[in-house]
Amino acid sequence: MKFRTLGKTGIQVSEISLGTWQVGGKWGSDFDHKLAQKILNEAADQGINFIDTADVYSDGESEKAIAAFLKTRKERFYVATKSGRQINPHTNEGYTPAVLRKYVEDSLGRLQVDTLDLLQLHCPPTQVFYRPEIFEEFDKLKQEGKVQNLGVSVEKIEEALKAINYDNVTTVQIIFNMFRQRPAELFFEQAKKKNIGVIVRVPLASGLLTGKFNSKSTFNAGDHRSFNRNGEMFDKGETFSGINYETGLRAVDELKAVFPKRENLAIVALKWILMFDQVSTVIPGASRPEQVSQNLQVLNEPPLTESEMEAVKNIYQKYFSKTIEHWW
Repeated sequence: MKFRTLGKTGIQVSEISLGTWQVGGKWGSDFDHKLAQKILNEAADQGINFIDTADVYSDGESEKAIAAFLKTRKERFYVATKSGRQINPHTNEGYTPAVLRKYVEDSLGRLQVDTLDLLQLHCPPTQVFYRPEIFEEFDKLKQEGKVQNLGVSVEKIEEALKAINYDNVTTVQIIFNMFRQRPAELFFEQAKKKNIGVIVRVPLASGLLTGKFNSKSTFNAGDHRSFNRNGEMFDKGETFSGINYETGLRAVDELKAVFPKRENLAIVALKWILMFDQVSTVIPGASRPEQVSQNLQVLNEPPLTESEMEAVKNIYQKYFSKTIEHWW
């Protein structure tokens, strides 16, 4: 395993870590605790030491599964959780210091720990990033020993740039992949200046960048790739990175032509992200233990060449830079 520093937290985290949105099974299925333990242990056995979760993942079952896992291992693992998405309706007005404090205490209980390694605001409305009292509450929680580090998970570049103006924000979790390249511009520059840890989510554009989908691929009713393509339930940027599905398939075909000797496009897509030294860790999900091992093949992947990087950039500019950049 290779490690990078998670910004000013100083924590050394595995380059490829584990996102646990679907760790108990496929999206939209009942949570399977036995399967979750298999996936978590596979990740640990492969050297992953950073696990990302949230209080809303399977209504807290993801956090409970991680708690059970931690009891069985002696290694040091860093767990990042998120809070705020329970607020319903999910509006700026719903965010208060008291509400967030309760969510932190609830996560501590489900994870069965005394302190959270990293607590992230979970994609709050943009207005929340302009409210100092929200961020001040986490200084209090840190002083009380309930939180070690504060981070944010964002949808928009604007939110990321505003968040890192608060001194106590140590990390930003953001969507960044071959189809969502805008963070590599101003945000990465500012994150580097301020020593902010960058956690990359949705690295494979909800599976599009595996190269395994086609126009006839189907997804079950409970899968966000079925019900959220236009942002019906949450930000559409979380589903296929917000791009048109058919357009994405055409772009994937062109990417395959750039990398004709690579059998697994997903590994190339992960390597592309790791080519940016501002990235601290990438958190692909896994619904089966073998997916963890497959993702870690990237550690043996050679660096992409300048011409390959340029080709990927050209495909992005051809299909996406003018159609989605203004959204995020």
